[in-house]
Amino acid sequence: MTDLKDERFDRRAVPEGAVEEPWIGPDGWEFRKLSWLSDDPPEAARGSILFMTGRADFYEKYLETFHDFHGRGWNVTSVDWRGQGGSGRCGPHPHVGHIDDFATWVGDLAVFYDQWQAAHAGPHIVVGHSMGGHLVLRAMTEQRVHPDAAILSAPMLAPAGGSVPEWIAQGIAKVMCAIGRSERTAWKPTEKPLEPYVPRQALLTHDAERYSDEFFWFRERPFVRLGPASWRWVERAYASTRKLRNRKKLMEMKIPILVLATSTDQLVDHATIERAVQLMPRAEMKLFGPESAHEIFREVDAIRDEALSACFTFLDRVAPKK
Repeated sequence: MTDLKDERFDRRAVPEGAVEEPWIGPDGWEFRKLSWLSDDPPEAARGSILFMTGRADFYEKYLETFHDFHGRGWNVTSVDWRGQGGSGRCGPHPHVGHIDDFATWVGDLAVFYDQWQAAHAGPHIVVGHSMGGHLVLRAMTEQRVHPDAAILSAPMLAPAGGSVPEWIAQGIAKVMCAIGRSERTAWKPTEKPLEPYVPRQALLTHDAERYSDEFFWFRERPFVRLGPASWRWVERAYASTRKLRNRKKLMEMKIPILVLATSTDQLVDHATIERAVQLMPRAEMKLFGPESAHEIFREVDAIRDEALSACFTFLDRVAPKK
């Protein structure tokens, strides 16, 4: 097992031993996958983690977090969502995040998860950030995936509350789709649609160096870059978050879940996350305040260390090595 404090990890290089390769979905779509097996013998590995990123993300942004789990003996796998990173685009504009429906992503995750689970030693853990957290939780509530435990980082259960009520925002998106703009960008290159401009870094992380890593990868691998979402994405996001906020399904969720959240998150609504945690019988929350922005795994060292410690403690308790 690696002593994480005794080495400096290069966030701007795919680690030696990690394998990047395509995964072909059942409909022939080519996805990009990264697999990083534990350095321990297969029978001694701690287990396997599937990490699903957020909107407009790509797995290079989380290489450091993969390293943190890998150093604890976990096999780590990540796959870019359809239409993001190195998994192609779903619309004609290469820098617009477009999807026909979030159910497409849930279906992709369900198929990939089944194959991944069969090929990797347990316990099997799914980690999802932001939109990835939304889709992981939706797949679990719909009984499409059955991990031993899950970790959700700032899950997108509802957009952050702002000056535009949700029903109006979805109505605007529906109108834009109806007039033929479904595949066009829904906002300027920030991260907060229909709201006043806020510097992008302030929404994501207090760590300027980690924030700049993203732009290094844009230069190194231009194909991973994605900008604002389409109007169709926006409209379907509101529909999917509403579908996910089903009290009965949340109350029936028996999988252990750790939620990492920030009370001052400006991208996802914290009150909605807190209500969901209270409804799910085996959910718990590690809560940060203004010291953390939306990308908790990419925050300053003190916040990251605290979040990772909560993850490791949670997994040792609810998903011990089989």
